[in-house]
Amino acid sequence: MTIAVDFDGTIVRHRYPEIGEEIPFATQTLRMLIEERHKLILWSVREGELLDAAVEWCREHGVEFYAVNKDFPEEDITKNQHFSRKLKVDMWIDDRNVGGLPDWGTIYDMIHNNKTYEEVMTEQLNPMAIEQKPRKKWWQF
Repeated sequence: MTIAVDFDGTIVRHRYPEIGEEIPFATQTLRMLIEERHKLILWSVREGELLDAAVEWCREHGVEFYAVNKDFPEEDITKNQHFSRKLKVDMWIDDRNVGGLPDWGTIYDMIHNNKTYEEVMTEQLNPMAIEQKPRKKWWQF
């Protein structure tokens, strides 16, 4: 899965243009997703030296992104007259989404276990409401 990840307010607390403190478990979760072979793209409004500082901060915390502010590492946005700032990704992790940013444990649970936000919220708010699907017997198809 290709996942776009915001920086300020998502990986670190908002302190733009400075870099805030890490949001608990952000880099640990990102490293786990990379280990599971997801392609992570850093997607940030930062540019120039501010963007370089964010990329270096992530690198120092063990997070190497597949690409930064583009769909793939080799993409040359200066030569592409049809370039769109909209990434072609499967998922966005951003603090500005409707409902805000879930904690990083919930984010990992959703991605790793292919759960929707609704499924996760139902489990968290009412664990007894989770439907137990009957298991098929090995001889039934």
